[in-house]
Amino acid sequence: MKDQAHDLRQRMLEQEQNQAHTIAIFSGKGGVGKSNFALNFGMALSDMNKKVLIFDLDIGMGNIDILLGLQPKQSLSTMLEKKLQISDIIETGPQQLSYVAAGTGLSDFFHLDRSKYDYFVRQLQYVTASYDYIIFDLGAGMTEEHLAFIQAADESIVVTTTEPTSITDAYAAMKRLVVHSDRDDLQLSLLVNRASDGDEGEFAYSKLNAVVTKFLECDLTYQGYMPDDPSIMQAVKQQEPFYTFVPRSKATKQIKKLVESFLNQESDSEPDRKFIKRIRSFFSRKVD
Repeated sequence: MKDQAHDLRQRMLEQEQNQAHTIAIFSGKGGVGKSNFALNFGMALSDMNKKVLIFDLDIGMGNIDILLGLQPKQSLSTMLEKKLQISDIIETGPQQLSYVAAGTGLSDFFHLDRSKYDYFVRQLQYVTASYDYIIFDLGAGMTEEHLAFIQAADESIVVTTTEPTSITDAYAAMKRLVVHSDRDDLQLSLLVNRASDGDEGEFAYSKLNAVVTKFLECDLTYQGYMPDDPSIMQAVKQQEPFYTFVPRSKATKQIKKLVESFLNQESDSEPDRKFIKRIRSFFSRKVD
């Protein structure tokens, strides 16, 4: 019995240690290119021999499948409604990228009963042990669901453009997150989309970082910028990721640089994978 208990504890410990690196991507408002960035960032990671899964968590308004030009057979909504295994709803896109479509039938995670919560977390646990990276593409704004996934993720990327209203909305989203977070180790970074060049991206970051540092007392790192490249819109119209649609475009070259930098920074840091523990704790407080 002691040997069996020891083996069980060892397997549980190994599963916790082998958790995927989780990344939550969010924005203060819609229309800033968040999902497009999440998709192509994931594709660039996958192209570097990383096993990547994208969760489209913009329930009712998800568009990862639209950007891919694909029609998923199942979704997160149907998984919970029909008690499907998560392996049954994972779709495969270009570059061997895996994704889970959001669906339309689930309007509020916090209206789920306890059994569905437990089932959902168990399914998440299965995939965290099977992938290198899991990217959560969250809808615009800061709902309770968004707060849960951002707080649980190993790190989060907020996407903004250089427009003053977009920067203001990004700050408002981070403010709500910091005010409601019980974590003192939030890893937040900023991605400036549709910048004319690197200088404009860094200028937008410096303005936002100054306000975040002063009023939120929070560290905001600079993830980088994405150029205002017309090939991105061309790819969207063709329902194909710009990473594969225009492989030599400025946008594709830049996202490769961002991913290379991201992987280099990760190799210099100690992993602290506690996503499942955090998301289970957050959900438990909501339903108890």
